[in-house]
Amino acid sequence: MSLIIAIKRKRSTITMSLITATFIALALCFAPAPGAAAIWARRPLRGNETLVSAQGRFELGLFSPAGSSDGRFYLGVWYKSIPGQTVVWVGNRASPLSGVASAELRVSADDGNLELIGPTAASASPVVVWSSNLSSSLPGSNNTAEIRDNGNLVLMDGSNSSNVLWQSFDHPTDTHMPGAWLGENKLTGEYQTLTSWRNAQDPAPGMFTDTLDPNGTSEFFSMWNQSRMYWRSGVWTGRFFARYPEGTRNLLLNQTYVDTPVYRGVTYVLYNNESIARMVLDLTGQAKRYVWVPARQTWQLFWVGPTMQCDVYALCGAFGVCNQRSQLPCRCPSGFTPASEAEWTLSNWSGGCRRSSPLTCSSSGLTTDGFLALHDVKLPGDSLVMGAAQSKAECESACQNNCSCQAYAFSVGGCTVWHGELKNLADSDISGSELYLRLSKRGLEDLQSVVRKKGGRKLWLVLGITLASVAALATSVILTWRIVSARMRRLVSIANVNGSSLAVYSYNDIRAATKNFSERLGGGGFASVYRGVLKQQMGENTAQVQVAVKKLESLCQGDKQFRTEVSTLGCIQHVNLVRLLGFCSSGNKRMLVYEYMARGSLDGYLFRVGACLSWRERYCIMVGVARGLTYLHDGCHECIIHCDIKPGNILLDDNMSPRIADFGMAKLVGRDFSCALTTMRGTVGYLAPEWISGHPVSSKTDVYSFGMVLFELISGQRNSEGYSEVEAAGSESSESWIFFPVWAAGKVLEGDVSALADPRLNGEVVLEELKRACTVACWCIQDQEGQRPTMAQVVQALEGTIHVQAPPVPRVLQQLVT
Repeated sequence: MSLIIAIKRKRSTITMSLITATFIALALCFAPAPGAAAIWARRPLRGNETLVSAQGRFELGLFSPAGSSDGRFYLGVWYKSIPGQTVVWVGNRASPLSGVASAELRVSADDGNLELIGPTAASASPVVVWSSNLSSSLPGSNNTAEIRDNGNLVLMDGSNSSNVLWQSFDHPTDTHMPGAWLGENKLTGEYQTLTSWRNAQDPAPGMFTDTLDPNGTSEFFSMWNQSRMYWRSGVWTGRFFARYPEGTRNLLLNQTYVDTPVYRGVTYVLYNNESIARMVLDLTGQAKRYVWVPARQTWQLFWVGPTMQCDVYALCGAFGVCNQRSQLPCRCPSGFTPASEAEWTLSNWSGGCRRSSPLTCSSSGLTTDGFLALHDVKLPGDSLVMGAAQSKAECESACQNNCSCQAYAFSVGGCTVWHGELKNLADSDISGSELYLRLSKRGLEDLQSVVRKKGGRKLWLVLGITLASVAALATSVILTWRIVSARMRRLVSIANVNGSSLAVYSYNDIRAATKNFSERLGGGGFASVYRGVLKQQMGENTAQVQVAVKKLESLCQGDKQFRTEVSTLGCIQHVNLVRLLGFCSSGNKRMLVYEYMARGSLDGYLFRVGACLSWRERYCIMVGVARGLTYLHDGCHECIIHCDIKPGNILLDDNMSPRIADFGMAKLVGRDFSCALTTMRGTVGYLAPEWISGHPVSSKTDVYSFGMVLFELISGQRNSEGYSEVEAAGSESSESWIFFPVWAAGKVLEGDVSALADPRLNGEVVLEELKRACTVACWCIQDQEGQRPTMAQVVQALEGTIHVQAPPVPRVLQQLVT
């Protein structure tokens, strides 16, 4: 009897356990929790709930753009592990929700689509605002959706989870993620295209797109309004896009381009899986690549295209003027105001500017309109040349008598007029260009009134001061005269500041010497270099001396600080450093005057077709550059870190001796240098790992860059071009592409350094010197700063005074081929 009771009790316990388990299972089905692993028909994502990827890298949910307060909500994907909210994908970017309480992301039980429902500004009742729009799903299917650790939102077939029915990577917004594709599906005609946000708080499609050439080539075009191309990537060369900087090709990521009967397009992967990087089509119309720097807890920009923001077509909209040097790139000319102040504050300048007073031109051509002169502007396109006008007055009359004419310009080339809205206006560095913009009579009178009021206030102030104290005014005049006289004397004499001996030039002197900056020798992200001829006193005689003028941009220093820093650099003299002759500091114009190196830069001799340096010349350059860097690091009053050692910054004198240029730019540019450096072609390929990862740089950063330059001097090819084992064997097929420094380090360990020498040398090398150079190069590019030698040790090693052991292959470089 007791046995029967025990059995019944056991059955009862089992039954209750089953019932409890059933309720728990039902609860899990119908009541999802934040961070749910997946979404399906009976388990939607509601309200403020989010879905987190398996390893916690990405998060899916509803968000409101940072800074917005109008109650708009969007379905988005963002980095979970990064502070703040960096959104990489938006679903309903053109159809925001007005609330989240009744919002729901679900898999439809009717057709298996992933869809977002909720209230909108037009409908308080929940409606479908976004859907995956699949037409092939079966009604009532048990499809599931999840967010993956690469940021990809996927919808999977319920009967076969390996079958992806839809994915967000096929529908990018403004961000290209590692592993995603951009290109064309040839079967459907659908393009994966990046489209900028409308403004900083509105992810709706903006004016700029980045898309694969619809004509079938391998180029990517940056487009304005899907109609005007303003930048191109260059064609796919087999390993990279022709106009991408060398450094971005191999240091952080590996790109792959395919062209098959089904699909053509590009994707990229990161060499280091722990790195976090993305490419964004910015509000400025520029494609920008970022890498996350954990040490700084910030995104570091390391490439941008186009480099100059004013190269973006119509960035500032109709009648807006782009200013490359300004933090805010757009302004309205006098007599105009932003068409939408609210949009301009959110970094959307596409609406442009409008006249403060409308034009007054009748259909008969009668008008009282006049013209406002805009000085030093780059003239816009879409112009019409008026051949009949022979003078400025005739040109102005021709424009004034046509109501649709908005502006004119007159030069030696004749009369040019513009009809309709003027787009792509920009401030120009070249003085002399003038554009006459049409304004109404009232608009011109308003401007004159403003000028008169300002002048009137100044006049009354001067009169008041004069009446109060004529004597004080006279004293001020005398003092001012003395100051001006002293300043003028300083501008034409030799400055001796802090022991330096530098010529101080006026802006007009520099402009005349460079023929209005007409012969550009080169430049980078923060400066342009021009050839010039200056008069220099040689004892009792005056001689004309060729110079190189570096015109600096976006400097943060004031005049006094700039003069102090330049004077310090003027004290630095070394046979392997380009000599600084003088400078100009006039208003916000900063220029440096260097001795001119007629032979140009090292990269022209290394990489130009038909040029070939002998081994003796190469080795002398190696030692000379090492000595110059040693002097900067150890021979100056304070250590100077160059931060940009590359062949383009190594110049050659008449005897082919190397001279390091820009050795003080990191000091002069200050906090702007890291930003400017990233925009210069090829620079990133020479940067040490600590620079990319955001750790503080030191003199060992220059050592790393020098090691990369050594490899290029040895091989005669850019490191970014890599190496193919099959190509070296003479086969026509190409296999096993390897980053050259990795391949070189392996050959050093094998003892086969002769394979590294430039084939153009035909074996005419000094084997012992080749071994030293290869070994030193491998030590210089070690990951850890402590493992790299000092530049003084490098000089000793290259000169053969110390023996160098075989180095290990750097770990970071090994990852590039694993």
